Amino acid sequence: MSNEWEVVIGLEIHAQLATKSKIFSGASTAYGAEPNTQTSVVDIALPGVLPVLNKEAVHMAVKFGMAIGAEVSDRSVFDRKNYFYPDLPKGYQISQFELPVVGEGSIDIKLENGDTKTIGVTRAHLEEDAGKSLHEDYAGMTGIDLNRAGTPLLEIVSEPDMRSAKEAVAYMKKIHTLVQYIGICDGNMQEGSFRCDANVSVRPKGQEAFGTRAELKNINSFRFVERAINIEVERQIDLIEDGGEVVQETRLYDSDKNETRSMRSKEEAMDYRYFPDPDLLPVILTEEYRQQVKAELPELPEQKQQRFMDELGLSDYDASVITASLGLASYFEIVAEKTGDAKLSANWITGELSARLNREEIEIDKAAVDAEAFALLLTRIKDNTISGKIAKDVLDAMWNGEGSADEVIESKGLKQITDTGAIEAYVDEVITNNPSQFEELKGGKDKMMGFFVGQVMKMSKGKANPAQVNELIRNKMK
Repeated sequence: MSNEWEVVIGLEIHAQLATKSKIFSGASTAYGAEPNTQTSVVDIALPGVLPVLNKEAVHMAVKFGMAIGAEVSDRSVFDRKNYFYPDLPKGYQISQFELPVVGEGSIDIKLENGDTKTIGVTRAHLEEDAGKSLHEDYAGMTGIDLNRAGTPLLEIVSEPDMRSAKEAVAYMKKIHTLVQYIGICDGNMQEGSFRCDANVSVRPKGQEAFGTRAELKNINSFRFVERAINIEVERQIDLIEDGGEVVQETRLYDSDKNETRSMRSKEEAMDYRYFPDPDLLPVILTEEYRQQVKAELPELPEQKQQRFMDELGLSDYDASVITASLGLASYFEIVAEKTGDAKLSANWITGELSARLNREEIEIDKAAVDAEAFALLLTRIKDNTISGKIAKDVLDAMWNGEGSADEVIESKGLKQITDTGAIEAYVDEVITNNPSQFEELKGGKDKMMGFFVGQVMKMSKGKANPAQVNELIRNKMK
């Protein structure tokens, strides 16, 4: 991107709240049911039916507000947002406009250079989701599934404070982690539980006024958010530099073609003709209630990270990687407690375990080896049953379902040799076979130590204790 331009990004994140029923009806929010089997008369907008607010949705919204230090309104109002779309049976969506439940707050993100940047959160409001239009499997027609209609959403709107796609992803990841920590959203992006719209514009460096923005709709992966923003920035700059003008519109990101394309012109608030919903009373929250919700907050990611550093001696990097996922943090705590060695646990979880998760593109809850089994593997390193090198092979076997660490070690005969006499025999043989190299080692060529240790490890098929090998070779040099 040209240095003459500055990117301005704001995100609207939609987090599906983890309630068992919908925001205005008793219909289930469970994922994966047959189309139109989880709808009530309220969701399909039969005449004369009235919405009833799910108080748990309000509770979760307040919890989020408290977690980001936001203003939580003592009075919030539900509004009707009027527009026609086939999957919106009422012809309007119940949302919040002028008086949302959560007001201004902020989120701190870590930049690539290690600096911290504060991103403003403008508001977070409650609303109902629409249904889903299905275009496949219907020749020349569109199917409508209303299972999602009425599902509770918390829309989290940021200030336009981000200046790169990477900053936007860091912010989105931070919100994703937070909503899972406080238990208000499962964060499952494949199922549409967590998705975002990105408002993107560019302006000449030094200009205060914002450029015309385009809104990229419904992006449901961190990778796609970064790609979509970068592609859109490039499109806008090319357009302006070629003498054209950016128009305010809603665009769709096509991940297959890696391009954004126009969906429709972007509506303004007045186009939706917002007005307070006459069927729903204002929500009144007392100070006592707000403080009660605040007291329920669990340990938040930054607090957990600090505790891991202060009490367990983890580095800032290890602690931040582990606490970025609630599942990974919980896994780590079990392993660290069972092994009694937080640093060893962190090294293996951020290294070998994370590499396997990334390779298979799965989350920790889908890991083939659970925390207790992983802890036993690390214990066998600590008690010198196996070396760290052999442990990687054992983990591979465990991952493939070949049994516990002990079962794999036993069945494959991988127990480390700690018998000094047996190791010394290997050392003597290697020295006898390499007399000139041994003279170089004795003459001060320290690099040769790696050669001798490597030869002994090779001869013992990796089973000799490396520390004992080192010690025995040094004794032979005297």
